[in-house]
Amino acid sequence: MKNEKTIILLTDDDEDDRWFLRQAIERSIDGVAVLEARNGEEALAVLAERFVHLVVLDMNMPGLTGLETLRLLRLDTKLGHTPAVMLSTSDQPALVRDAYRKGINCYIKKPVRVGEYEQIAKALKTCFLTF
Repeated sequence: MKNEKTIILLTDDDEDDRWFLRQAIERSIDGVAVLEARNGEEALAVLAERFVHLVVLDMNMPGLTGLETLRLLRLDTKLGHTPAVMLSTSDQPALVRDAYRKGINCYIKKPVRVGEYEQIAKALKTCFLTF
């Protein structure tokens, strides 16, 4: 992967959540390009045009939810194996199980404190972007 940017797609309707996670990712991961989508429809449009190394999806968004977007992602033969991480304010066991059943690679409860975004960014790098 030398000389190639790592591309991450952040999908979240909350602009602040996208901003905090983007800042943490850009500080923690060298050579990264962060693309943003406000909802599932925008995410699928980006994925139709660009290769990404990792997709981060918010669970609850207007229009296509994170789970609906994930389902469509997993059905696509070209994109079906793209690693996907679900972020949510909820950690209800039924929701977490449902996300894993539908093919999410990792489920993370959204941070309460800004500093926790840095931990998420480092975990994304370690778990999904170390080749």
